[in-house]
Amino acid sequence: MKTTEENLKDAFAGESMANRNYLAFARQAEKDGFKNVATLFRATAEAEAIHANGHLSAMDAVQSTKANLEYAIKGETYETKEMYPPMYEQAEKENHKAKKMFKWALEVERIHAELYQAALDAVATGKDIEDEVWLCPVCGHLEFKTPPAKCPVCGTPGSKYERYSSQV
Repeated sequence: MKTTEENLKDAFAGESMANRNYLAFARQAEKDGFKNVATLFRATAEAEAIHANGHLSAMDAVQSTKANLEYAIKGETYETKEMYPPMYEQAEKENHKAKKMFKWALEVERIHAELYQAALDAVATGKDIEDEVWLCPVCGHLEFKTPPAKCPVCGTPGSKYERYSSQV
């Protein structure tokens, strides 16, 4: 029989996956012309996020910003060094279409770890980071301050980057 901690981890993974699936399903429903179905998927995705966050809280998984950054660096580094390399290699051998996203993720996760390290360094001195983060909507590449003219990972024009800011 599983422990409650194991059940929480399974529940968190399931609810997190449902959240992401439903958001993707919402985008497809919109493309297909079903805006109200898209709304249902989005609302349900948020409900799944509420469940996931509740499970995460019950695991005491959210700690100080410093500890959370250290955890994030460890996770992004694992993905770069251990998780994605064999996945990319296998997809290459099979000439599977997944190889493109595996390659992009491999490159981008390294950048995420570097940005988290910069954030950790800032937090260690009591400072915050830049107030703007720019996201490539195709591969997930991130930049502080301003987007590049062209994404260095996938080539998407910088004008397509999405801005995240603490400024309203």
